[in-house]
Amino acid sequence: MFKKALSKYIGGGLIPKKIRFEIISEMKARYPITMLIKIAKVSRAGYYKWRNSILLNSNKKTVEETVKSHIEAIHAIRPYYGYPRVTDRLRDEGLVINHKKVYRMMKELEIKSVIRKKRKYYGKEASNSYPNLLNRQFKQDLPNVAFATDITYIKVRDKFYYLSVIQDLYNNEIVSWKCSSRNDLKLVVETVKDLCNKRNVHGSILHSDQGFQYTSTKYSQFLEKNHVLGSHSRKGNCLDNACVESFFSHFKCELVYLSNFNSEQELIQAIEEYIHFYNNERSQKRRNRCSPVKYRLTTVA
Repeated sequence: MFKKALSKYIGGGLIPKKIRFEIISEMKARYPITMLIKIAKVSRAGYYKWRNSILLNSNKKTVEETVKSHIEAIHAIRPYYGYPRVTDRLRDEGLVINHKKVYRMMKELEIKSVIRKKRKYYGKEASNSYPNLLNRQFKQDLPNVAFATDITYIKVRDKFYYLSVIQDLYNNEIVSWKCSSRNDLKLVVETVKDLCNKRNVHGSILHSDQGFQYTSTKYSQFLEKNHVLGSHSRKGNCLDNACVESFFSHFKCELVYLSNFNSEQELIQAIEEYIHFYNNERSQKRRNRCSPVKYRLTTVA
């Protein structure tokens, strides 16, 4: 039947090779490939080359969709990142991709970084920025003197979740954390509230980058109400908050990249267990090979 259907057209060259390849692909479950390619008058190599190109294009599409979802998540946290920094962050996530492709994808997603325009005078700013009080002094002599905070994202199936943490720079202990499906001001404020309930933060420094949450008026008012001194990294300079970036790097390499979370509940439980492990069991070379909690308990009377 297949032979009769093709014989009428193949002889006259009316069916392009692409169509013949598609017919073979449709019928290969019922008939041997050898017979089909013989009837269709195509080569085995030609058929497999066509099939591999289809699979490759399909895989490329899937990879691009994955990368684009990560780009959107990065932009939600760092709206001021241009394509070079987005490329760097993707590579940190294990997605090695050319910066030109990142540029193209950001263009397709209509994502543009927030660019500071040069001007000869400065008016009143809509956001609240603080001086860099921390100034990369990541080693502190006492607890509760200086804290650092930041947000990262985690993908669970087709959805992103955002983890906000606060770290005590005395012993690198994660003293407060919150996770949410929304990267908003509430996530940040709830994390700081938790810190205020656990520690004496009167006069403490709380350092962050200049994300929109950390420069909002409500955030500034909340810090002032609790007598916390705000501190900001220079714009676009991730090294000014390298301490928390280091924690997130360990967190992702030791948990996220090795896990396959199926639900928000699984993710929350895993975060809780990892932070407990990080604080109480994971030794640190610069802290006399003690865990953060052990270091605090053995050095502070």
